[in-house]
Amino acid sequence: MKYQSRKEAFILLADGTIFHGKAVGGKEGTSFGEVCFNTGMTGYQEIFTDPSYFGQLMVTTNAHIGNYGTVEEEVESDSVKIAGLICKNFSYDYSRDRADASLEEFIGKNNLFAISDVDTRALVSYIRDNGAMNAVISTNVKGIDQLKKELAEFPSMVGLELSSKVSTKEPYFYGDENATIKISALDIGIKKNILRNLAKRGAYIKVFPYDTTFKEMKAFEPDAYFVSNGPGDPEPLKQAIQTAKDIIASDMPLFGICLGHQVIALANGISTYKMHNGHRGINHPVMNLITGKGEITSQNHGFAINREETEAHSELEITHIHLNDQTVAGIRMKNKNVFSVQYHPEASPGPNDAEYLFDQFFELIEKASKKAVII
Repeated sequence: MKYQSRKEAFILLADGTIFHGKAVGGKEGTSFGEVCFNTGMTGYQEIFTDPSYFGQLMVTTNAHIGNYGTVEEEVESDSVKIAGLICKNFSYDYSRDRADASLEEFIGKNNLFAISDVDTRALVSYIRDNGAMNAVISTNVKGIDQLKKELAEFPSMVGLELSSKVSTKEPYFYGDENATIKISALDIGIKKNILRNLAKRGAYIKVFPYDTTFKEMKAFEPDAYFVSNGPGDPEPLKQAIQTAKDIIASDMPLFGICLGHQVIALANGISTYKMHNGHRGINHPVMNLITGKGEITSQNHGFAINREETEAHSELEITHIHLNDQTVAGIRMKNKNVFSVQYHPEASPGPNDAEYLFDQFFELIEKASKKAVII
């Protein structure tokens, strides 16, 4: 069978540690990126196409990847965004009736290099202890010394601006043009399901490139603004931060998710930092401090906002806390219709605990609209 003759492959971490595996499908290849892991039991196709993962070598902790194939519409962008895949058991066959292709066909079409037969439990334990770091996966077993040199020169995720790599190049529209609500969305790595959630609640969205100014977004005459998720370090996104500042100053409703959450924090003078190994999975526990209710959430981020600075900020209130490490998972402005979360309410990987945030956004839009009419 085809998987019996696969080529030897390996993972070389920045600190020199090596893990061994086999190339999926017998392909030769080499790929660099920041190695990280996702703990989700399902959703590999969504993970691979999520722009927030751009430039990362993804380790999947579930023992079997590919067993339910792929479905064309179950993607979060127009292509695979991860830099490479690392897994334990790669399933060449699949058993889901709805599937229209195998994962092998899917990654082949998207030119993704993947390796399997890796001791992912050991690798994930190592990353947990030593932190996310740059790595290379390759079949070039005789070229390790050269790969070490190239890996040493590969840029760190700290200070790396990646939104320009995944954002739309030109504005585009999404939803029903006859919808009663118009939203200007800043695409710094937006997922398709976010747009679906906005549109199904009655919004017509104009999606703008990552470096769009407030003036350009305002020309659409929207009822509200949205800043999306995305990859990389938020601090280099100077134009996005300024755009968020200008939106806040306009007193219009604003909602941010993940990288958008970090951009809104930076627009308020709150610093961000790179986490030890980030939050990536579909079962992260969050406490809503406003309602006192717990939420099971989908998360994907390697940066977070400074909690002490947020607590000391006169205009900000922490609304959500991650229960595993007490990092800030949500904020809102006290005197503005502005809020954001450090997780993905659109993901709904089984639990739909966080979908209410979209309804909350539309309630803010309605409230702001009524206020404008009264004035």
